[in-house]
Amino acid sequence: MALKSPTELRQLVGQLMIMGFEGTEVSVRFRMMLSTLQPGGVILFRRNLEAADQTYALNRECHSYLKTPPFLSVDLEGGTVDRFRDLIAPMPSVADVAAAGQKKLLRKHGLLLGAECRTLGFNTDFTPCLDLQLPPSRSVLTSRTISADPKEVVVGAREILRGLHECYILSCGKHFPGLGEGNLDSHKGMPEIHKPLKRMWNEDLYPYRELKRQLPFVMVCHASYPAVSGDRKPASISRKWVTDILRKKIGYKGLIVTDDLEMGGVQQALPVDQAAVEAIWAGCHMFIVSRQEELVSRTYEAVLREAEKDRRFAEMVRAAAAHVLSMKKKAGELKRRPKPPSAKSIDSLRRKIWEFTEEIRYDADAVRTA
Repeated sequence: MALKSPTELRQLVGQLMIMGFEGTEVSVRFRMMLSTLQPGGVILFRRNLEAADQTYALNRECHSYLKTPPFLSVDLEGGTVDRFRDLIAPMPSVADVAAAGQKKLLRKHGLLLGAECRTLGFNTDFTPCLDLQLPPSRSVLTSRTISADPKEVVVGAREILRGLHECYILSCGKHFPGLGEGNLDSHKGMPEIHKPLKRMWNEDLYPYRELKRQLPFVMVCHASYPAVSGDRKPASISRKWVTDILRKKIGYKGLIVTDDLEMGGVQQALPVDQAAVEAIWAGCHMFIVSRQEELVSRTYEAVLREAEKDRRFAEMVRAAAAHVLSMKKKAGELKRRPKPPSAKSIDSLRRKIWEFTEEIRYDADAVRTA
């Protein structure tokens, strides 16, 4: 399919971007950016959230300026990555839930995460973590992982995914190809993991192989794997990892999104705007620019310029956007509009989370004393 006009190309580039911003309301500038860029999604962080009703209204307003239903997304895992702890209630970490030793609790964890997201107007949650719970990354990933055993990761993640799906929330496996062996926070720098592909295939990649049909999204991380790729490029901009391994060898057919391009791990290799271009060349369908509006605009324009000057890249943009739009058309999660949260619904959800926390503590104590 040939690109018909510059306007069409601009619209397609927009679908590849998930963008964030600084404030707690849609400013005039941000409203213009939403209307002009028409991003494929919006991501909110704790800095954007003041209260339950404000968060719901913010999601609705962002949606109102977009012609195509957006991925209204958040990173919500519980524990140390809990954007809603002050809006609703602190959610236990996945490690604590897994330690309680009952599969049904991981399903409930997914249900409660999904209920929080749906109540506040989100349709996408970038969870669960499929990273292995290994000693090198313990100080970095802390309580964000399920197990050191890839088979246990699959069992636990599958339950979380079922819970999210029951609440009509799209999910995302992360951080491909695996941060379990990394001892550096990729928010600050680029971890370098020296592990051969054969070991990664049987360990870190095992959850992606087993869950590839259950994951609407896979998020690619900003760590490098020289023993596999032969260079020190982060996986997020590596064709070897994204196209050759994830898309072809594993056979993943969902949406591939980069981790936030404002993170230090990728900026150690390339500026944000160039990294977005390289991510599309690598085979990613979408990229995240989470905070600075000036970087959002600059990144969008960089991808657009590359598409305007290189026909092959323009075709990659077209194919990626077609994949995004196809996913949106099929996703019932994007068609459901939840009711605004009420004091009663928030209190009910808060009570359920408190009861869940107590249930986990009781079962974890039982496991320890058995």
